[in-house]
Amino acid sequence: MNKLQQIQAPIASEMARYGELFEATLQHDNPLLHIALEHLLQRIGKQMRPTMVFLAARAVGEVTPEVYHVALALELLHTASLIHDDVVDESGMRRGHKSVNALLDNQAAVLVGDYVLGRALQHAAQTNDTRVVATVAELGQTLADGELLQMHNADNTEVSEVIYYEIIRKKTASLFSACAKLGALKAGGSEADVERMRQFGQLTGMCFQLRDDIFDLTASDEVGKPVGNDLREGKLTLPVIYALKHTGDEEMYRIARLVRTGEASQEEQDTLARFAIEQGGIEYARWSMNELRMMAIGLIYESADPAIAEALRGYVDFVVERNM
Repeated sequence: MNKLQQIQAPIASEMARYGELFEATLQHDNPLLHIALEHLLQRIGKQMRPTMVFLAARAVGEVTPEVYHVALALELLHTASLIHDDVVDESGMRRGHKSVNALLDNQAAVLVGDYVLGRALQHAAQTNDTRVVATVAELGQTLADGELLQMHNADNTEVSEVIYYEIIRKKTASLFSACAKLGALKAGGSEADVERMRQFGQLTGMCFQLRDDIFDLTASDEVGKPVGNDLREGKLTLPVIYALKHTGDEEMYRIARLVRTGEASQEEQDTLARFAIEQGGIEYARWSMNELRMMAIGLIYESADPAIAEALRGYVDFVVERNM
């Protein structure tokens, strides 16, 4: 049994039922939709977000039928956002597989994303709870806001950790936060429990993005994208930001500005990546990630089922230690 299977063991029956429901909800007889939805079903990943929903629910109460709808709504919203992101980024790959826009084309991919988003909202509505619908709707806005903020930041000459964290909070952590919050809410958690799990999800989601940023400068194509892909897309991640702020190197700042505007050559991108590594950017990102990890673990209470508390701790550890 691998680490993720150990984490999911206390909720194995819930995850199995969720998997059946997820497959059932991505069925359609429209030919193009069928091709795209089958493709999505074949590339289901580690299911980190539904795992968060069910663990948060079990940490404060019991898994109700509404919790399944929450898990489906949030995973479908996440899926729709990835489809749209790949169109925006003109990306042909997603975690080692063809993106929907590469499988079909950009026009079809946008419409497939819209369809999946519609299914997400249907499941949110099936909870019969306006708080769930409002949270899912707000999450969609937050994800788009984060993407637009990142685009706007391309014209910003300032290199700022504050702006970086605002972007990752909106683009990545907000989804983990919603998973933990709504899982606890629909399991009958108290207001304090729901807020505690929301914070746990947000901190864990920030760890998730920091780990991705470290991968981007150090990993191989097994991660699903080539090394330095963020720089090719004009994104300055925490390791690069730290190295720039730490040294004040004017030449590297010049290259960073070219990266943001999409004008940096491959050689310049490689130079900036090496600079970030040599100046301790990876170590700083790891230190920052572990600070967030400790804060997240501090929010875990021993529940009636100690296995759930242990699984939540394992979840955070898995996020910061994963190899892809």
